[in-house]
Amino acid sequence: MADPPAEDAAAAPDDGGSPAAPVNRNAVTAGKGRPTPKRSEAERRRRPVSAPGDKKEANRQYRERQRQDRARRQQGMQRGEQWAMPPRDRGPVKALARDYVDSRRRLSEFYMYGLVVLLVLLFVRVPLVQSIVPVLVLAAVLVMLVEGIFIGRRVRALAEKRLPGESTQGVRLYAAMRALQIRRLRMPKPRIKPGGSF
Repeated sequence: MADPPAEDAAAAPDDGGSPAAPVNRNAVTAGKGRPTPKRSEAERRRRPVSAPGDKKEANRQYRERQRQDRARRQQGMQRGEQWAMPPRDRGPVKALARDYVDSRRRLSEFYMYGLVVLLVLLFVRVPLVQSIVPVLVLAAVLVMLVEGIFIGRRVRALAEKRLPGESTQGVRLYAAMRALQIRRLRMPKPRIKPGGSF
């Protein structure tokens, strides 16, 4: 008896008793969504980092890598990128709080300048000035406290309105503390100029 042709063999049941599935040679596999890297790039990525011979050189390389990483993270934070921010600054609610605080000039923004003036006045040995300084300090603290409470409440209400479902925990204190910072020294940098809409 002659052997069956190859096509019949593919359709014939194997030892398990089930017919073998026909092979489709024209099938197209799904792409991975990015181009295949060149061999030189793949080898460069695979190549192990050569370890330095001595401990001094290893420490120098480690410090250099750390410095580069810090610089990259600092630049990302200044641009407002989420991956570079510390956890306390991440999220849409915190971004909304920053934008709200940065959209206006406030008295609390000048608090640090006022502290410097009050510190200088402490060293003036005129009795009238010495009696006025404690009252000015108390007035400044009260103004900052009232403004901080107002900003915190306003930001929380705005966040609940614009971002329902997002956690607003800690946003009031976050907004009040940002308002106390000098505008040029705020991190992340303000995205909105005073008077701008957000």
